[in-house]
Amino acid sequence: MLRRCALTLALLCALPLRAALAQDTPQAPDTMEARVGGCASCHGVRGEGTSNEYFPRLAGKPAGYLFNQLLAFREGRRRYAPMNYLLAYLTPDYLRKMAEFYAEQRPPPQPIAIPTTPPAALARGRDLVANGAPDRGIPPCAACHGPTLTGMEPGIPGLVGLRPAYISAQLGAWRYGTRTALAPDCMQIIASLLTEDDVSSVAAWLGSLPAPDNQSPLPVGALTTPLACGSQPR
Repeated sequence: MLRRCALTLALLCALPLRAALAQDTPQAPDTMEARVGGCASCHGVRGEGTSNEYFPRLAGKPAGYLFNQLLAFREGRRRYAPMNYLLAYLTPDYLRKMAEFYAEQRPPPQPIAIPTTPPAALARGRDLVANGAPDRGIPPCAACHGPTLTGMEPGIPGLVGLRPAYISAQLGAWRYGTRTALAPDCMQIIASLLTEDDVSSVAAWLGSLPAPDNQSPLPVGALTTPLACGSQPR
């Protein structure tokens, strides 16, 4: 009986102590910025990117595009083990809120590295971005991503502010089927028509471009895309 009373008294005394400790312990703010803090080491606090050229800038891209990519990682249509693992148990609603957070951000762009690609290759990349290669069925990048390459709502991303290594890796992923999008997968079609030289030239040219003053994507319907894309309403 004495032991039971002593235990009860100890528990009752512990309750106020636990309450006091809980009050003194600082609580992280329940905001989306705090929730995506784990993404900052790879993508920057506001999605501005980091020094790692294989991790892209997320800030300012259309929320629909970002949401589609998060879903693609979650479902394995984009294959990168850390992202596949991190997103495996997050709900679509949560992923959409993450996408909306990054789409609203407008941090300054990362510094652009001085290109070391030969001038002829840069010129080739510039021509493909602006004019495509009609004889091979390749539309210009600007036809879908906009004249300033900032993308278009709801699902076409901006291309400025990305590093050449990342652009090259993604075009290669589409070419070899390790990255897929909602059908019709227009980027898989276009990437399959590119040669290795095309890919390196386009990546080098895009990676050399400074970000425009207005990095916001074009509104939906601002461009009539040359191919049907699963990410865009028709």
